[in-house]
Amino acid sequence: MTSDYANVAAELEAASRMRAAQFFVTQRPWLDLYGVNIRPVAPFGSASSKPVVDPALIHRALPDELIFEIFSKMAPYTLGRAACVCRKWRYTIRNPVFWRNACLRAWQVTGVAENYKILQSKYDGSWRRMWLSRPRVRTDGLYVSRNTYIRAGAAEWKITKPVHIVCYYRYLRFYPSGRFLYKNSSQKVKEVAKYMNFRATKGDCVFGGHYTLSEDKVEAAFLYPGLRPTVWRIRLRLRGTIAGANNRMDLLALVTSGVSDTEVTGPDEDILGVVERWEEDETHNPDVPAITHKRGLTPFVFIPFEEVETSVLNLPVERMDYYVPG
Repeated sequence: MTSDYANVAAELEAASRMRAAQFFVTQRPWLDLYGVNIRPVAPFGSASSKPVVDPALIHRALPDELIFEIFSKMAPYTLGRAACVCRKWRYTIRNPVFWRNACLRAWQVTGVAENYKILQSKYDGSWRRMWLSRPRVRTDGLYVSRNTYIRAGAAEWKITKPVHIVCYYRYLRFYPSGRFLYKNSSQKVKEVAKYMNFRATKGDCVFGGHYTLSEDKVEAAFLYPGLRPTVWRIRLRLRGTIAGANNRMDLLALVTSGVSDTEVTGPDEDILGVVERWEEDETHNPDVPAITHKRGLTPFVFIPFEEVETSVLNLPVERMDYYVPG
């Protein structure tokens, strides 16, 4: 009888130790992978005749043709993030078909024949290298220029003279067809992004025009509606913080000048074709002089649409009085 009680006590003590130990032993299933050799996974369309068994569940559930079709619907920057998932996706995304479609959409104004000439002469036939190295305007978001200046306030009892920091934004949205939209407003990025499109009403004060891209230079113009037609012209230089980013635009010149009534028929006309060879101080309406603006020339920063809600440019001046684009 005593031995039975001793055995029960020993089992209870062992069980209590196991219960206590499970709180201290960390579960690390990836330790089971140490020492396991994993073969490279053949990409879609590979010429290899060896059968490859893919251990990944998603690759066993989806055929390669379906994965290829999903990748073909992705944006180029999403493809870049997907290429970091695994080796097979990286090999598959290097297929030139994805980058050829992206390049032809980005530079559709140039024309297919001219794009193929540039591909062979400058980028050794690599569509991916062309996408990363050739300057282009991005169409998946907004270019935003945040400008601030100090305005003197009204003196109180001649003792203090307050000052106010005024903040306003310049917004640019480009389209692959050669059209663009412009807005000058004090509204934050997350508010303007909702109606920055061609469906905007007159009350939204969104103006549309045309632009051209030559190497890394962008020239754009649109017509201000009103009793005295005024042309808004801007010259920009594209650059990027990393290769292929194209997420900065330096504002080289901003000019407003007059145009005669006989030269334009409406705000939807391609006004850039009328003024592209004008001098900066040239005007065709004596009532509207040419003015070269020297303020509000902060570089434009690109913000993708998926980041407009969380961008730091939404911060008020109380929390960020000045922003350095970089």
